Amino acid sequence: MSATAGHAEEQTNPASRLGFEPGQVVQELGYDDDVDHELREGIEGITGEELADEEYDDVADGVILWFRDDDGDLTDALVDATSAIDEGAQIWLMTPKTGRDGHVEPSDIGEAAQTAGLAQTSSVNVSKDWTASRLVTPKTAKAGKR
Repeated sequence: MSATAGHAEEQTNPASRLGFEPGQVVQELGYDDDVDHELREGIEGITGEELADEEYDDVADGVILWFRDDDGDLTDALVDATSAIDEGAQIWLMTPKTGRDGHVEPSDIGEAAQTAGLAQTSSVNVSKDWTASRLVTPKTAKAGKR
């Protein structure tokens, strides 16, 4: 029954697929009118916390970065996102799905992530318009940091 309940929660709250936990602070970057508000509310429902905005000046447990093709340089955006979190925290890069305005090519995501010192570990469909790519600091890079 618990497997069924977990599956039901995934269908009713796609944010459950992102792995956030109660009490975590999630910073949101790249907010605009086109973001998926249901997903945002789902994350807040899981964490029990409002999403922290771009002005948040403490260390977050994770980042949601909404990014569209015309938003500028993706590598710069990812580097900025890494400065807001501790090592090992996850960045979820939200990009418009193929065929949607602002779509970002997967090869561009991979290249920008690598340049920013991140590794892409998975992609998840989180809404009808957005795909989430999970980015983390690779363990080899962490070992060299002081």
